[in-house]
Formats: sequence, C-alpha cells, structure tokens
Amino acid sequence: MDNRRRRRVLRAGIAAGLASLAGCTGLSAPGGDSGADSTDETTMSGGGRDEGSEAAEPRVPTPTETGGPRPDLEDASVALEPIAAGFAAPLDFVAPAGTDRRFVVDRDGRIWDIDGRGRSDSPFLDLSDRVLLGGERGLLGAAAHPEFADNGRLYVRYSTEPRSGTPRTYSHTAVLAELTVDPDADAVGDPEERRVLEVPQPQSNHNAGALAFGPDGYLYVAFGDGGGGNDVGTGHVDDWYDAVDGGNGQDVTENLLGSVLRIDVNGRGGVDGSSATAGGDEKPYAIPENNPLVGREGLDEQYAWGFRNPWRLSFHGRDCYVADVGQSAWEELNLLERGGNYGWNVREGAHCFRAESCPVATPAGDVFVDPVAEYPHDGGDVTGVSVIGGVVCESESLGALRGAYVFADFLARGRLFAVDPGEPTPWDISTVSIDGDDNLGQFVLGFGRDQAGEVYLLTTEESDGSGDTGAVARLTSS
Repeated sequence: MDNRRRRRVLRAGIAAGLASLAGCTGLSAPGGDSGADSTDETTMSGGGRDEGSEAAEPRVPTPTETGGPRPDLEDASVALEPIAAGFAAPLDFVAPAGTDRRFVVDRDGRIWDIDGRGRSDSPFLDLSDRVLLGGERGLLGAAAHPEFADNGRLYVRYSTEPRSGTPRTYSHTAVLAELTVDPDADAVGDPEERRVLEVPQPQSNHNAGALAFGPDGYLYVAFGDGGGGNDVGTGHVDDWYDAVDGGNGQDVTENLLGSVLRIDVNGRGGVDGSSATAGGDEKPYAIPENNPLVGREGLDEQYAWGFRNPWRLSFHGRDCYVADVGQSAWEELNLLERGGNYGWNVREGAHCFRAESCPVATPAGDVFVDPVAEYPHDGGDVTGVSVIGGVVCESESLGALRGAYVFADFLARGRLFAVDPGEPTPWDISTVSIDGDDNLGQFVLGFGRDQAGEVYLLTTEESDGSGDTGAVARLTSS
C-alpha cells in the first residue's frame, strides 16, 4: 500500500472512532464479604443515596499527602505552551523514569518522541501494521516499565484482528503486549514483542486502554464493558441484577471486561508464579497473591470492577484516579480500591441506571463504591459528554493548581476541570479557564506528566479525526 493511500485508510479509521466519542455510548471518542446471602434491601431512589444507608469509604488523601494546604481553585486559570503538532489523534503520554524521553502515543499505531523542537521526524515505533482501526479501536495506551532505562520494556494496548479464541461474531481482540526496545534509540524498527494478554472484544467501542504501573510495581490495565449500549447484547453476560439486563460490569467470572486488572509482568505462571492456567498452559504473567479474588470465585486478574469505560487512569503516590465514561447522563471520577465494585450497570455514577430505585450493594453484601466526583450531561459550567481522566499537578510552575487533580471533558469548550483531593468526598469540580485558548484543541483526548512533574494536554481540532491536527501543549501558569 503506498503512503498516500495508507494515510487515507488510517484517517478513515480514526475518523469513525472520534466521531463516536461525543455520542451517548461514550469514548470511541471505572468490598469485602459480609456473609449476606441476599440483595441488600436498602435502595437508592431518585438518583441519590437514602439517608442512613452505608456507603463505601474510599481512602481520601490528606493535605499532607498531596503536598500541603489545598489551593482555592475557584479562580484558577492556566496558559498553554505548544510543544508538538502533526499527530492524528494523540491519546497517551509516556515519560519513562530515569530518562529524559517523552513519548506520545498516536491512535493510528505510531509512538513519537518529542523534544524541545517538537515531534520527531520519524516515529520512535510504528505498530500500524498490527493495529486495527475503526470505532474506538486503535493503539490506545502505553506504559514504560519502572526500569525502562535499563531493560527497555514498554507495554502497549492495541486492537487487532480477531485472534484464536475470539468468537467469530466479535469485533476484535484487545492485546496487551510487552515490547523490548533500545531506550536510547531514535527509532525502533521491528521490536521484540511478547503477547502478555489477549482479550476478546464483542464490539468496537468501550475498549478503555489505559495502562499504569503502581507504586507496588504491578501493572494496572483498564478494560471497558465490551461495547454497545447498556452493557447488553453480543458478548455481554447476565449478572445478578434482574431489573436491568446485562452485564459484564457486574460479572467477575466469565470475562475480564468492565474491570481494572492488576498483574505482575515480571513473573510467570499464575498466583505469584505458582500455578498455571486451567488448560495447563503457563500464563505469561504472575498474579499478586493479594488480588481480591485470589482464593475466591472470580478471575484472579481482576482488581476492581463495575466499570463502563474507564478511559484513562493515573497514579499519584498510592492513589489511582480512574475516569469512567458514562452513558447518557453522568460522567464519573473514582479512586481505585482493591475489590471495589463501582456499580455499572446497576448505577451510572452514583445514580440508578434505567430504574427508579436500585440496590446499594450486591447480593453478597459488597457495597458499591461512590464516585469521588461526578458531573452531568446537562447543566451548568461543569457539564459534558465523555470524561477524560487527567493527572495530579506536581509542578510549582502551575501555581494554585499544584496538588490539584486536573482533568477535562472530550468537548473542551475552552476549559479544563480540577478537584481538590484534600477535601472530603464527593469533591466539588471547579472549572479552569484557559488564557488565550487558541492553543486548546476543540477536543481533549488525554493528559500526561513528565519526569519533572510538568503537565501536558493532548488535543485535536477535528471531531472526525481527519487531518493531522492532533497537538500536545504544556500547562503553564497564566
């Protein structure tokens, strides 16, 4: 295929995906046992939690943990410094520890190096020969091994043609792969690839794709509910909740969809490397022995579940922020808890989904974890269609935003959002204005943070993904 035709094909696939980002189906564009044996009769009504009902208590960082007294975010504003342009749809940003490298993950299958002059002339990595586009498919995320500077191991999530084990009626296979590269190279030709995980995907949307290493050294991997609307249809199993059909979000036994996984990519075999799969084949990763479903009914890889489309996640210290894209009414931000059930598709955010009232817990008594922040699709300055997860600002150059978690909606509308992690939950969401927003694309796709704590914004000008209008800008004090 000549280069001109190849670019047309790539753009067509990206256009189909970004056009659906703004739709109600989301981006295409996240307890312990009580011994109870029946569903908790306490219900939520009218979208709110009844007084007196138990609520999950996410660990809330204290001001000391997040860098001192919390700033007043009400009048916060930032400026944007253009860093690089010419991307198709930049979705992720990777800054490996121990290096000065900064990589931008482009959905069309390429990973670019950026420096003080902008984007490199040639991609650092080109995986487009194995990446399937269309819908919400593509190269969706990447994470560098904590020892990347020494071992060159880079982990990527991408969509590809259906592999062995993917049903004929399914859309594609999601691949988590380990690539071994030269950490100092300007470009990598054909990297050594090890398939770590392959997950059949029923439909082309709700693929999530975020990857991040936690402070425990384990890799956290986000998967959406399998696509379509309502968590029903092809590839969606029946769960315990009869009032709403579906779904993968509440299932922990049949597949890995609707969950955030935690695996040990340094090991092999199974739980701490001690066991193999049921079929006798050794797993290409180990499972931390304190994962919540080890020794219980369920798939050992799962760390938390009840998600619809956890598009982006990021760590700050031991806190993991998970932004879960809603369906048609609410967008939510969560703090990740071991064994946490975030409610989809019983709930959308903290509100009953397609029902006047709904349980606050599973039949086993596991209480749903409330979002730490949420916003509606219809109302006020804080509104939108698809939440785009961000990062905690660590740089002193951001003034009042230092220590705040900054994120956005896909429809930029000239502003970002911020919350104060030192406040009691649920957190109030403040709007952050952009001074001279000529450098803010119409659509926000992601965020990044480099080794010095500087924060980057990934945007595009075209909702259909046409052209090379994707750009990266650094947030600076206005």
